[in-house]
Amino acid sequence: MSTEGTKGTEGSGGTPAEIPRGPRVGALARDIGRDKVGVVMAILGDRIFLRPLGGGREWETAMDGVRALRPREELSVRLAVANARSRNPIR
Repeated sequence: MSTEGTKGTEGSGGTPAEIPRGPRVGALARDIGRDKVGVVMAILGDRIFLRPLGGGREWETAMDGVRALRPREELSVRLAVANARSRNPIR
């Protein structure tokens, strides 16, 4: 009996067959058009609102122009922000 295409089954790699697409609120995402990374603040329809990880002004873009970061990319971005803060601490 084949379970291919069945919701909730596991794929060949031991991961769920249905993986959520797109970033979630609170996750880091890359705005492909601006080549910027931000924290997902809100998702309204086909629009997504991002804020720079180190703080700053929120921006809005189309959902199809954004992708979630891979774990290695997220680590790199978080490390860069931490290094920048250590070089120029807020007083």
